[in-house]
Order: sequence, then C-alpha cells, then structure tokens
Amino acid sequence: MSAEPARAYLGIGEVLAQLRAEFPDVSVSKIRFLENEGLIQPRPVAVRLPEVRPADVERLRYILTAQRDQYLPLRVIKDQLDAGGGGSRASRAVPGARDRPTLAGPAAR
Repeated sequence: MSAEPARAYLGIGEVLAQLRAEFPDVSVSKIRFLENEGLIQPRPVAVRLPEVRPADVERLRYILTAQRDQYLPLRVIKDQLDAGGGGSRASRAVPGARDRPTLAGPAAR
C-alpha cells in the first residue's frame, strides 16, 4: 500500500479517465476548447499540458451534462457558472436532469 500524498492537480489523462465513462466523446481538444472559452482555468505547466484541479473536474462534468441533457449553449452555461460563484462545488441537479451535479451558490438556489 502506498502512502503517497493526494495531489492538488490531475493530469489531462486522469481527467479524461474520470469523465469518459459518463461522456464517451470527451477529448483533450474539447477540454482545451472549454478552457479557451473561459469555462475552466486549469493551472498551466511548463510542458503545455494543463493540470486540472479536482473542482475543475466537477465543473467540466457540469458543463458536459448541461450541454448533453439540456442542450444549453456555452454562453448560457458560462453565465450560470459565473452567477453561481464559479461552479467549483456541484451539489444540485441541472434543471430537468435526474441525479446530475450542478452549481452551489446564491444564484443557483
């Protein structure tokens, strides 16, 4: 058993592995596109591969769920995330979707 400390950031491959079962078409280019659109802000590293915080994985899950289940445009999703305090915590359901994570914050209540 390893006593390795928990890392604050995940590599892009680890993010894909966590999301792929629920979102089979998620790709590095999709994550980079969402980053370019300002929906997530992974920590840049010297090798040009972003390191993603666990909270950003939940944020990605919210974005991908809102796109898939509600067909929301990214502009609307970004507005919801901005209004909800950044969407770093997923605790409520996307309106109309069952058992899906969403924002926690004053605007989301």
